[in-house]
Amino acid sequence: MYRIAVVEDEEQYRDEVCQYIQKYEEEHKLEFLVTTYADGQEIVDDTEARYDIIFFDIEMAQLNGMDAAKVIRGRDADVVMVFITNMAQYAIEGYEVGALDFVLKPIDYYGFAFRLERAIGRVHGKRDNLEFAINTQGGMKKLNSNDIYYIEIENRFLHYHTAEGEFAQRGTLQSAEEMFKDYHFVKCNHWYLVNLKYVTEIEDNVVHVAGAQLEISRRNRAHFLKEVTDYIGGGF
Repeated sequence: MYRIAVVEDEEQYRDEVCQYIQKYEEEHKLEFLVTTYADGQEIVDDTEARYDIIFFDIEMAQLNGMDAAKVIRGRDADVVMVFITNMAQYAIEGYEVGALDFVLKPIDYYGFAFRLERAIGRVHGKRDNLEFAINTQGGMKKLNSNDIYYIEIENRFLHYHTAEGEFAQRGTLQSAEEMFKDYHFVKCNHWYLVNLKYVTEIEDNVVHVAGAQLEISRRNRAHFLKEVTDYIGGGF
């Protein structure tokens, strides 16, 4: 599901954008949760709300969309922003807050759908990678889930085997499994959590992962093979 906010003070355009979003949702069989705001101040004041995509009108009475976007960007580095305006000169200022694109009024469905598709692609790209930091003996280290080949538990330490090398911090494999459950990591046995992105071969009870050969336990075999098959679309 994608959480979308529409910030537009003119009811005509607010309703039109919502109708376009609904049409796109039906055409592409997606699920959107849409929230509307009639002014930039309203979304700024809604401090608990978190969105994947926000469509901002720029010129609004109380707090304009550009200023509201700056506040939102300050507390959410990942939200995808698209501006709706009839003033093309705002483009440069919009890119200062990391805006993905602009929709010019009057709003055309196909132009809007193209930008919504781009925004969804950006969200999907962010969801496919988790950035996090660990405390190692050498200090803090920032890691990306996409760069991890597999995670190993040994003597109460999690060892992250990555493209840059091996990094370790205290933890449990259960906590790692929960943390990476949405990023294609699957347990092949009691000691290893494998990033399916790097699986190159499965041979009997062994999985090949970025040059390493890891045992697939009898207990985990059925689930592991199903997850691999689902991930690569039946290639094994």
